[in-house]
Amino acid sequence: MMTAMTTTAEATPLNDRELVLTRLIDAPREKLYRAWTDPELLKQWFAPLPYTTPHAELDVRPGGASLIIMRSPDGQDMPNRGVYLEVVENERIVATDAYVSAWEPSEKPFMTLILTFENEAGKTRYTARVRHWSAADCKAHGEMGFHEGWGQCTDQLAALVARI
Repeated sequence: MMTAMTTTAEATPLNDRELVLTRLIDAPREKLYRAWTDPELLKQWFAPLPYTTPHAELDVRPGGASLIIMRSPDGQDMPNRGVYLEVVENERIVATDAYVSAWEPSEKPFMTLILTFENEAGKTRYTARVRHWSAADCKAHGEMGFHEGWGQCTDQLAALVARI
């Protein structure tokens, strides 16, 4: 099995409410974008193993809703609802959990995700910026293992795009 080479790089958060993960992935950005926007592909890499993603509904357009369910090893489902704010094919996806669908506010907004896919020497500079509503939420997300969990998922994403 061929795996996409990744290189971890540092990215500086803009403030105390942002976490950032960036990697240089040996794959074209079109494949990374597709892995984020095709529900069947997303289910293959989105949760850090041994967690799984048994369900993904993605209406990838500004104002479109998403429902991604992660499942813990003991069978607990964790639904993640959100709305896409901006979608630029193969370049950028911005989504938030501040809304659950059709601009219906969520009970407890936590974050806005800004994904960018940039060409870099035939590879893709993949950057995930996660902006939180408060510094406390950001700190909690970091303590939950943001870099480890999102890093593992990014490794799984890189392995997937090497196969598709």
